[in-house]
Amino acid sequence: MQSIQRVVLGTDHAGYLLKEAVKAHLVAKKIDIVDCGTFSEEDVDYPPIIRKAAEAVLEYGCKGIIFGGSGNGEAMVANKVHGIRCARCVSIWDAEMGRKHNDAQMMSLGGRVTEPKLACEIVDTFLATKFEGGRHEKRLLQFPDAEQ
Repeated sequence: MQSIQRVVLGTDHAGYLLKEAVKAHLVAKKIDIVDCGTFSEEDVDYPPIIRKAAEAVLEYGCKGIIFGGSGNGEAMVANKVHGIRCARCVSIWDAEMGRKHNDAQMMSLGGRVTEPKLACEIVDTFLATKFEGGRHEKRLLQFPDAEQ
């Protein structure tokens, strides 16, 4: 995971505490963080924050991690941003497959469904796993917004 130098984070109020736990984990690994918010547990609508995070991932050419209560809505918003592939991950296997088979640049975690220790393990796997290419690459070219 040493090649990862920057990670974008974004969350709503329901994912705030998990974001902070993952953020501390990444900072301890000396990874530069771009935190798009939110910055408290105060109720907030997530779409603008998640869109900002997805756009930052594209701008910086890095990976991104977004958070919510379940992570579902956040993944849906991120996937609406042209050029983003975001995998909702509830397990290490999800993170590994999201990278290996789908070349996801972003992952979504649920603060109400994932404990911080497991979330950090999922994040480490996501960041360390490389895209396999090959048969998977031709499938990505069939995505509706794929560059061709």
